[in-house]
Amino acid sequence: MDIAWFLKSLEASGIAARIRDSLYLFPLIESTHVLGLALVFGTIAIIDLRLLGIASTERSFRRMASDILKWTWAAFALTALTGALMFITNAGVYYHNFFFRTKMLLLAVAGINMLFFELTAGRTIHRWDQAPSAPRTGKAVAVLSLALWIGIIFMGRIIGFTTTRAATATPPPTSVDFDDFLNPTQQSK
Repeated sequence: MDIAWFLKSLEASGIAARIRDSLYLFPLIESTHVLGLALVFGTIAIIDLRLLGIASTERSFRRMASDILKWTWAAFALTALTGALMFITNAGVYYHNFFFRTKMLLLAVAGINMLFFELTAGRTIHRWDQAPSAPRTGKAVAVLSLALWIGIIFMGRIIGFTTTRAATATPPPTSVDFDDFLNPTQQSK
């Protein structure tokens, strides 16, 4: 399947057109995306700070993670859905945007980082569950996690400033001269 054709078909879908043509839908979806991302980052930061021994050191890690991670996953699902809805409105431009691609790469690395935690320090929680901080591997994962999510947030903000419909708009006619706009006597002709 040709990626250009796929991106164009996403943009041409009824839901993408409805979001694009609505005065309120895109800003509502974008605001929901930002709120979801704030909840994702906030809950992950709580977990990471606990792993580092900076916050909630008196609580069991397992208990805290059990209470918090359900909110993280719900917020992540909401954020992924709203992100996909925003993407389809301008898929070709987003797909080719360096900052969008970097954000997606950082998300993938954050997932790998989480998997690494589960395969290492996560398997030994029974040993350090009540300790004020995780073992070195858990701490390293926490530091990397915080850095990755801060990077994801920064990349997401930059995407908004580097993607526009202007990239797909038709250029002005070549007969238009910039001087015509500055000289009022030329406009009356």
